[in-house]
Amino acid sequence: MEIYLYNTLTHSKEKFKPIDGKEIKIYSCGPTVYSYAHIGNFRTYVFVDSLRRMFKYNGKNLKHVMNITDVGHLTSDADTGEDKMEKAAKKEGKDPYEIANFYTKTFMEDMKKLNIDMPNIISKATENIPEMLQMVKDIIDRGYAYETSKGIYFDVSKLDKYPVLSNNKVDDEEHGARIDVDPEKKNPYDFAIWIKAPENHIMKWDSPWGKSYPGWHLECSAMSKKFLGDNFDIHTGGIDHVSIHHENEIAQSKGATGKIPANYWLHTEFLLVDGGKMSKSLGNIYTLEELEKKGIDPLAYKLFCFTSHYRNKLNFTFEGVKASGKALSRLREGYKKHNEGKEDVDEDILANYEERFHNAINDDLNMPLAMGIVWEVINQSNKSMKYAKLLEKFDEVLGLKIKEIKQEEVVIPKEIKELIEERNLARQNKDWSKSDEIRDKIQKIGYIVKDTQNGTMVEKL
Repeated sequence: MEIYLYNTLTHSKEKFKPIDGKEIKIYSCGPTVYSYAHIGNFRTYVFVDSLRRMFKYNGKNLKHVMNITDVGHLTSDADTGEDKMEKAAKKEGKDPYEIANFYTKTFMEDMKKLNIDMPNIISKATENIPEMLQMVKDIIDRGYAYETSKGIYFDVSKLDKYPVLSNNKVDDEEHGARIDVDPEKKNPYDFAIWIKAPENHIMKWDSPWGKSYPGWHLECSAMSKKFLGDNFDIHTGGIDHVSIHHENEIAQSKGATGKIPANYWLHTEFLLVDGGKMSKSLGNIYTLEELEKKGIDPLAYKLFCFTSHYRNKLNFTFEGVKASGKALSRLREGYKKHNEGKEDVDEDILANYEERFHNAINDDLNMPLAMGIVWEVINQSNKSMKYAKLLEKFDEVLGLKIKEIKQEEVVIPKEIKELIEERNLARQNKDWSKSDEIRDKIQKIGYIVKDTQNGTMVEKL
């Protein structure tokens, strides 16, 4: 079955044509591990998870690489400000490597909570410094870069076209407003690929240009080249990466190899909060842990992401994600009822549902349409194990753990605990009449008592 994806490079939805038939090569921009990843970040990782699962559903083999940025990402996405890792280290009074390890660990834990199908290769920027240095040398040798007192800059005027992803032009005021004007630059749009480190800078390496460190854009180009080659199939990231980070990745890769690194560039739109932009100053940036503290299952957030196409903005509200939590419970209950069902289903009906679901995910990952088909199966009045097996197959793409039925933790009031102790004492004394009387009293309060081999169990009615 054919697969269609929207390619930012061509601004159109295209039939996906892999470079070779053996494996699909994907590079994904990973986290900058200076702080906790927030739910806006995780919308992109949920999309990448769906992309991986869709390809596997189609029987494809993957070689998927994701980077961990633990150096070089400045507080401005261009070339200004402090390195985010160094800034976080100063703020928390810790070594930047300690900061990176801590936030990498929490990121991986959050990915597990979302049941994300992980890339084949996850590599830290600091593990690939030799490859980055070599790429800088290659770019210089090919005449695409020059040295200043601040570092090595890429010369965009040497390119046949810049930018190539966005619709911006180099004379657009809005685009130009984001470029730091450095008098040493040959062109205002030139960007740093290697940065000379100040004396007090912690993360720095020996290079032909003194103690220095890589630029953020360079990391992804060098790492994708190392693991996937000069040209690979797909590059993913958030929509905010289009105008600077990914433009500059393409520029420096063309400078080093003469090639645009990926054939397809896929981008996830912004997550809004209550209809507006997420902002620390507004206090509306939320982590998965903060959702959990409000009783929200991370997989409910994943299901919430499926309510909108990845290329559309998605408005997050707590009402919306709580509704997705209830929907997740209904989904699992619906699966359970089908799994316990005894009725038969015509194979043609099952095949029709599967074909429609398959078409939906292959059409640029249309997850809202795919979920509509899932709900049609859930709501079938004739309960059948065949429907349950079909839902299990769908969940290979959804990753919602539909077979998992979570029991809510029952908080037992002190009054009930005291009555249970009194009842247990009556049972020890073989006073069955009193035991039954207390059981009935507990039930009137709203709880039910069950005597099991493991002891007395209490559930709320």
